[in-house]
Amino acid sequence: MKSEFTGQRILVTGAGKGIGRAIARHLAAAGARIVAVSRTAADLATLGREITCETHVADLSDPSAVAALVGTMGDIDHLVNNAGISIPQTFLDCTAEAFDRTMAVNVRAVLSVSQAVVRRWIVRGHRGAIVNLSSQASQAALPAHAVYCASKGALDALTRVMALELGAHGIRVNAVNPTVTLTPMAEMAWGDPAKSGPMLARIPLGRFARPWEVAAVVEFLLGPSAAMITGAALPVDGGFLAT
Repeated sequence: MKSEFTGQRILVTGAGKGIGRAIARHLAAAGARIVAVSRTAADLATLGREITCETHVADLSDPSAVAALVGTMGDIDHLVNNAGISIPQTFLDCTAEAFDRTMAVNVRAVLSVSQAVVRRWIVRGHRGAIVNLSSQASQAALPAHAVYCASKGALDALTRVMALELGAHGIRVNAVNPTVTLTPMAEMAWGDPAKSGPMLARIPLGRFARPWEVAAVVEFLLGPSAAMITGAALPVDGGFLAT
C-alpha cells in the first residue's frame, strides 16, 4: 500500500533540530522524499542516519543565497517553512540587532524561500502546498518575547496574503501555531516548575505539545484531506488561545 506522500519531494527548513526534525521524520514515514535544510551540518548528518534525505546547509536569513539554493534542489512538491529563532528580551530591553535577526529568520526567510519555490511551481503548473510554522505567540502576548511575538504575527499576516494571491494558481498556504513544544531544548528551558507552572495553568488540556503532534498537523495540511483549507492559522495549543 502506498503512503500518502510516496515519491513526493518535500522541502523542510530548520530540519536539523526540534519540531523541524520531527516533521522531517514524520513525513518520511508517510513516504515523502525529504529535502532537509539547516544551518548546522552536524544536525543534518545525524538526521541522515535516521531517515533517507537530501541535505543542504544554509543560512536562510541571507536572501542572496536562497534562490541559488532552491535552484540546486530540483523539483519540490511541497514546502514546510519551519526555520525560526527566539531571542527572549523584554520590550524595554529589545535591541535593534535582535529585532533584525529575528525578522530575517522568522519572516524574511519564509518570504524568500517561498518566492523561489513558488516561481518554479508556477512555471511547472504545479499545485503545491506550503505550511509556515508560526506560534501561539502570534495571537497572545508573552512576557520577554516582544520581538518573537511580532515576528509570528507578521508570519500569520504573510501567510494570509500568500494564500490570497496564490490561490489562483491552486497553491495552498497555511500556518500552524503551536504552544510550547517539548523538544529537548524546550524541556531544559521549561523544566523549572516555577516557569512552566503559569504557562500550563493557561492551557486547558494541562500539558505542552509533543513534536509529533505538531508534525501530524503539518502532514494533514499538506495532504489531500486539507484540499479546501488555505489561509488558516491552526492552533496546536491545547486550548491556550481559547482562554
